[in-house]
Amino acid sequence: MNDDLRAAVGRLAAAGTLLVSTDYDGVLAPIVNDPARAFPLPASVDALQELAALPSTSVALLSGRALVDLSRLSGLAGEALLVGTHGVEFDDGFAIPPEAEALRARLLAELRPMVAAVPGAALEEKIASVAVHVRNADPDAGEKLLIQVADALGREPGVQSTAGKKVLELAVVETSKGTALDVLRDRTAADVVLFAGDDVTDEKAFAVLRPGDVGIKVGPGDTAAGYRVDDPEQMAGVFALLAEERRLNVGT
Repeated sequence: MNDDLRAAVGRLAAAGTLLVSTDYDGVLAPIVNDPARAFPLPASVDALQELAALPSTSVALLSGRALVDLSRLSGLAGEALLVGTHGVEFDDGFAIPPEAEALRARLLAELRPMVAAVPGAALEEKIASVAVHVRNADPDAGEKLLIQVADALGREPGVQSTAGKKVLELAVVETSKGTALDVLRDRTAADVVLFAGDDVTDEKAFAVLRPGDVGIKVGPGDTAAGYRVDDPEQMAGVFALLAEERRLNVGT
């Protein structure tokens, strides 16, 4: 951890009311070929649990995953606020409008044969979106599939298309991690926010950070975040240091 990031952690630890928000895959959990086995690093879970138990401190997971999967995999349900589907599903409830549900059903019907035709590609169903994953497909075939899906369905009225790492998500309601992070800030009355993310979809959250907040990009790629670490293991070290210093500042 470089000196600038260490100093930023120290400022976060001294904040009046702190929100620690983070993406899941690629930040808490290393990227793996089987999304159902993307388990978080124990060191990160321990640190976030410690932070969530401290006074004037909230923890939130803000992920593209469906809320039910985020709850099952993270091990933080009941301790952290959980927000799935890129900011659509909050753990205090969400109901998809009937017209959006009809559109999602039609997308699924059209996508199934397209995805089935590419070995290794997978279709993920969420409450307000569908996602095409090509991490396990031939790279060229996977890229062609994502382009095909974007051209055929991504521009339809009512569809919001979001590209990530080896994935294209088609949402039938408006999604934005930036909007969701603003909601979380308001709900927790946070003076200062930390957000950590690794994917292009996390840039919307980095974009709404305010002076005094801290954004941490995990891994390579262009970013609006002010700080960067190499991988989830290094991010676990950041969470651990923040938990230690926060405990010294606010006690138990």
